[in-house]
Amino acid sequence: MAERESTPGPLIRARDAVWRPTAGSFRLLALLGVIGNVLIVVSGGAVRVTESGLGCPEWPKCTGDSLVPTPHPEHELINMAIEFGNRMITFVVLAVGMLVFVAALRLAPRRKDLIWWALAQPMSVVAQAIIGGIVVLTELHPAAVGLHFLVSPALLVFCVALWVRAGEGDEPARPLAPAWVRALGGALLAACAVVLVAGTVVTGTGPHAGDASSRRYGFEITDVTRVHSLMAWVTCALVVAMAVALHRTGAPAAARRRVHELLALIVAQGALGYVQYWLGVPAVLVVLHMLGAVLMWVVALRLFLALRDRGPRAVDGTASGPVEPAVQAKQPA
Repeated sequence: MAERESTPGPLIRARDAVWRPTAGSFRLLALLGVIGNVLIVVSGGAVRVTESGLGCPEWPKCTGDSLVPTPHPEHELINMAIEFGNRMITFVVLAVGMLVFVAALRLAPRRKDLIWWALAQPMSVVAQAIIGGIVVLTELHPAAVGLHFLVSPALLVFCVALWVRAGEGDEPARPLAPAWVRALGGALLAACAVVLVAGTVVTGTGPHAGDASSRRYGFEITDVTRVHSLMAWVTCALVVAMAVALHRTGAPAAARRRVHELLALIVAQGALGYVQYWLGVPAVLVVLHMLGAVLMWVVALRLFLALRDRGPRAVDGTASGPVEPAVQAKQPA
């Protein structure tokens, strides 16, 4: 009787996913990079709303003589733990980025573009850690805090691009929508970026900038909130226009799904934004709003990338199989 082959344990499978990656396991690793960067935004939001931005008053150590939180006469231990936890998530994201890079080097057949996208992730996390040190050393200057947040959406460009590219082939990019629709998609992506930037100004002006004594922008909170709201409405209008354009031109189902997801997220974000404004910006809703903002950015990136096709991905050195020809974009009547 033949012996039954033993199933590899989770540690062996995790090792093989990095050292002997398949096309599927590599894409899963890339997805972990996306998730990690979403989580670090949420943890950063928790630092802000709990006024834990200076919980660890030194950098890279938590205090002058300790790497980890210890009792301190000027800082509550819970605030120190929250800030230290956010720092630790940064190192987890860095570790994931390094594993993704190693897996990209080990992937067969090797794909140079994936290696470059993967290399950008750990390098960007290092930059984020340096900016985090500047945030602490400047005692939470709102410009430094805003830049620290915006590094995450910038890093997500690399993470999402890697995730999407890992599921595609290496054929030349073939447009799946007319040029004017793709231009509209670019305008939508730019509008989402402006909304994120405007949101950092609102945060730097309002009550949740990380510490009760931290410096704030000298703007009127109602003025910056109106600007942020106006850009959100512009983005919503662009999403509606994009949805209509994709349906009128017969765009692929994947692109239409992405635009529906984005529309739902923006409507939810808008409702949440108005509710938190009316309720006096409660902490929990601020964190949820930050989560919604970064999810909106991820979906907007996926929508933009869904407007072109690069063929099927390779699996074990061969094509993944025949795929149906992409729907040719038709001009509206």
